[in-house]
Amino acid sequence: MGQFLGLRSVIYGVGDLTRARDWYQQLLEVEPYFNQDNYVGFNVGGFELGLNPDARSVTSRADGVIAYWGVSDMAAQVERINALGARQHSEITDVGGGVLMSSFLDPDGNLFGLIQNPHFCVE
Repeated sequence: MGQFLGLRSVIYGVGDLTRARDWYQQLLEVEPYFNQDNYVGFNVGGFELGLNPDARSVTSRADGVIAYWGVSDMAAQVERINALGARQHSEITDVGGGVLMSSFLDPDGNLFGLIQNPHFCVE
C-alpha cells in the first residue's frame, strides 16, 4: 500500500468563523465535532471539513483545485445549496457513466464541489 491513504481533510479559510460554522452546519446538516475559537471541524462521512480563520491570510484559493464531496441526489443538493446563498460556480455536468459534478463558492469565496458517482463506494 502506498503512503497516500486518500482524502482526509479539506480546510477552508474563513473571514468570520461563527458565520461560516453556522452556514456549513446548515449545509451539512451535522454539528461540528470540534468547535473552538481558532478552528471548527465537521465529520462528513468519515472525512473532515475544517474551517480556519487563520488560513485566509496564508493560502491562495486557486480555481484549478476543487475538493469534491459525494452526494446521492445532485439535483436536490444543488437546489438546496443555491437556496442557502452559495454562488454556483459550475452547472451540473454529466462527465460520463452517470457521474455528475457541480461546484460552488461558499460565502467566503472558497470553491467546493459535489459529485454523484454511482460507481464509488467507501469501504
